[in-house]
Amino acid sequence: MTEQDLAGRRAVVTGGASGIGLACAQEFASRGAHVVIADLNGDAAEEHADALGGEAWAVDLSDTGALDALTLEADILVNNAGIQRVSPIAEFDPDAFRAIQRIMLEAPFLLIRAALPGMYERGWGRVINISSVHGLRASPFKAAYVAAKHGLEGLSKVTALEGGPHGVTSNCINPGYVRTPLVEKQIADQAKVHGIPESEVVEKIMLTESAIKRLVDATEVASLAGWLASPHAAMVTGASYTMDGGWTSR
Repeated sequence: MTEQDLAGRRAVVTGGASGIGLACAQEFASRGAHVVIADLNGDAAEEHADALGGEAWAVDLSDTGALDALTLEADILVNNAGIQRVSPIAEFDPDAFRAIQRIMLEAPFLLIRAALPGMYERGWGRVINISSVHGLRASPFKAAYVAAKHGLEGLSKVTALEGGPHGVTSNCINPGYVRTPLVEKQIADQAKVHGIPESEVVEKIMLTESAIKRLVDATEVASLAGWLASPHAAMVTGASYTMDGGWTSR
């Protein structure tokens, strides 16, 4: 049985109704936390929250103005929600670029800003930012995603420095390609911009830099998130944990 080392803690997970977010919500719930699944898809959030004995928060994180005055009660905050657009810079839709920055960088800032006062008051908090190997390395045709993830890395480190004296840690998890709906939706776009068949995208594009030739499983990411939220990681802050099959070793 999983250790109940998060009993009494409240965990808010954005993009929590599928993929990495859902795996994190399940991990935290298994360790005793009360989980809040925040997602644009309110019905899916409600379904999964009910299954975990938690609660749902239907929220559009692209509407960042609505988050300016938010107060967020969370002991654990997981900034996971994200979208992707694959396109050359010269053809990149400016509105799509702005939307990715809002959802994946501006919203995490506003959620951290909303959660920190409560964490400081309690003297304990965990901010876990689901970054990416693309927070540490660039790939062509992903200007908005790479820019947002690089920004998230910096935001996480500043949060670590400010939060440390108050018992709050902040870290990034940097997976390679994870088997999620977000990655599966990229395959057609990747095939188009690289001029290859869709059947070759995983091998020739997604796994070409990895020493271990498979996609990351969402539960592997969630397992690391669970450890980062636990008492065992109290001295871990300002770090970026790669889970990329060796990609960044090059």
